Amino acid sequence: MRKTSFLLILLISGCYQAERDCMSYRTGTFESTITIDNTDYISTFSRNDSIQVETFEGRTDSSSVRWINDCEVVFRTINPKSRIDKKDIHLKILSTTDSTYIFEYNYVGEPNKQKGIAKRID
Repeated sequence: MRKTSFLLILLISGCYQAERDCMSYRTGTFESTITIDNTDYISTFSRNDSIQVETFEGRTDSSSVRWINDCEVVFRTINPKSRIDKKDIHLKILSTTDSTYIFEYNYVGEPNKQKGIAKRID
């Protein structure tokens, strides 16, 4: 009996997938937090179907938005001012709640990924 219960719990927990209602986060105004080396970096951004305007540390940038699928998007800085700004960013929504989503992102072609959380503020 104990073995059967354990196998049932293992089977049920192995089938669990995080909720991903990504369509709810294609547009809106958000605040994102990314932690790097124990430091939180917070930015705010507004996104519609074709553009995202983000403010980070007093600097505002605009990026074009290209959705690859329901949960993955590529951002391209519209007026890059540096070499790093010329690199596209790939973002993937990993899970969602009713007001937040957890994401990972990286520069296109680079293996290092960072994770963060964004919450709807509008």
